[in-house]
Amino acid sequence: RVQLDQVIANCPKYIQKRDHRPVADGEDRATRRAVDGTELSPEQQRTLRAADTFFVATASDRGDADASHRGGNPGFVQVLSPRLLRWPDYVGNAMFLTLGNLELNPAAGLFVPGWEAGTALHLTGSARTVWDEHEVAGHPGAQRLVEFEIAAVREVAAASPLRWSAPAYSRFNPPTAG
Repeated sequence: RVQLDQVIANCPKYIQKRDHRPVADGEDRATRRAVDGTELSPEQQRTLRAADTFFVATASDRGDADASHRGGNPGFVQVLSPRLLRWPDYVGNAMFLTLGNLELNPAAGLFVPGWEAGTALHLTGSARTVWDEHEVAGHPGAQRLVEFEIAAVREVAAASPLRWSAPAYSRFNPPTAG
């Protein structure tokens, strides 16, 4: 039995469509293993620059948790350094749960699925909203930016028994910054 305190609709505008399938018999089944660090490796940086989807976890100052989807065309996540990311915040469901939580409690976690190989990239750290008009202006469709400072990285190989098709990108995805 599940008891709900709140139910809030997610904005579906920036979700990429994919088909999934189980790992086929005879297909390479990597051994599940985790690699930990405090900054992104060059390969992890490439993964983030190519990402079209990730999930962000936040909590209010009272500990009320929220998980939200973020999506865009590849390149919408900027890797500013091995420990600093930035992404545009587009028009969504106008609930501002993620941004409100970050205002009260900057602790956050990101989950970046590795669709083709079933990997999982987990990042923890702190985030802040960037309101500077000049910085935001360089990101088509953005109303503000979010910067995420990485404290810990965990990449898990073979985290999922599913493999996913190439995406059909959402027609709502704004172009990426120059």
